[in-house]
Amino acid sequence: MFGVVPKTIWQKSNPADSNNMCSWAMRCLLIEEGNRLILVDTGIGDKQDEKFFSHYYLHGDDTLDRSLAAKGINRADITDVFLTHLHFDHVGGAVSRQDGQLLPAFPNATYWSNEQHWDWAVNPNDREKASFLKDNILPLQQSGQLNFVAHEQGTTFGEDIKIRFAYGHTEAMMLPQISYQGRTLLYMADLLPSVGHLPLPYVMSYDMFPLKTLHEKKAILQEATDNKYVLFLEHDPVNECCTLMQTEKGIRVDQVFKLSDL
Repeated sequence: MFGVVPKTIWQKSNPADSNNMCSWAMRCLLIEEGNRLILVDTGIGDKQDEKFFSHYYLHGDDTLDRSLAAKGINRADITDVFLTHLHFDHVGGAVSRQDGQLLPAFPNATYWSNEQHWDWAVNPNDREKASFLKDNILPLQQSGQLNFVAHEQGTTFGEDIKIRFAYGHTEAMMLPQISYQGRTLLYMADLLPSVGHLPLPYVMSYDMFPLKTLHEKKAILQEATDNKYVLFLEHDPVNECCTLMQTEKGIRVDQVFKLSDL
């Protein structure tokens, strides 16, 4: 999760257990815009076999269905599922096993990816293919519910949402940038998994092009600092949102809070 950074350094912010594993969140975002209910990412899901889940030690009481139910929403209410990218911990919940078949978990939703990333995922390189599970991806296309957004920086996805693209973690990952409560909220996906990844060299070994990640992260963190963006953190086990400030050691966290506190 921290690439070349020594464990003696990174464990101060994200301590590992006896198996050298850290706890991480899979935090999705629900956006209500007019008559649309847009779900950003879907977590890991529950359809894979026991062997698959034995590698990840899922724990805690949170589930996507339970989180939606707390807002009085069920899967049939979701109109759009926006997939930042197609790694299993982001798209696994997009497909479910129903009567022995793999079908879209959100029956009335349009699923959104982009053609460049889709082609990258269905024709994966040998290093990344373990993250692109066909059971998570192909049923979306077969259902006819899959659509592609235009592959251009700043593509709009609604009145208050535009899309940023990043290429270091995987090809053409999408970051939704949302105007909310007079603020700019940026969903960081895997460009910034947690506040522990704020120092520039803290780049995951999962990233296909780590030097590109570093340059992308440097530019976006400076933009976010200068413009007081709220960053929504998908994988941070503790912190849901943060703002940034400039320090002598570089850009670091300023405030952490829940989105509901805005």
